[in-house]
Amino acid sequence: MHDYASMVDMLREIQALEFAVYDLALFLDTHPCDRRALEDRNKLVNRLSQLRKVFEDRYGPLRLDSFESQFPYRYINDPWPWEIHY
Repeated sequence: MHDYASMVDMLREIQALEFAVYDLALFLDTHPCDRRALEDRNKLVNRLSQLRKVFEDRYGPLRLDSFESQFPYRYINDPWPWEIHY
């Protein structure tokens, strides 16, 4: 079984990074020449990508396109996201 507390901590960090990336994308829609915002966004995207990879290696896929399926098809063996108590 996985270390539940570590999984939840990592999932929360992923969620925070996703929020920040979307927030900066919205900001850049109205401020496309803000170099610092773009650099910050790119750093966050890089960190998010790395963290997703680590999470998926340890705990399984976060999205349907995160893995190649084998036969028989199994997406998840652990609790579903709505079954996780934060």
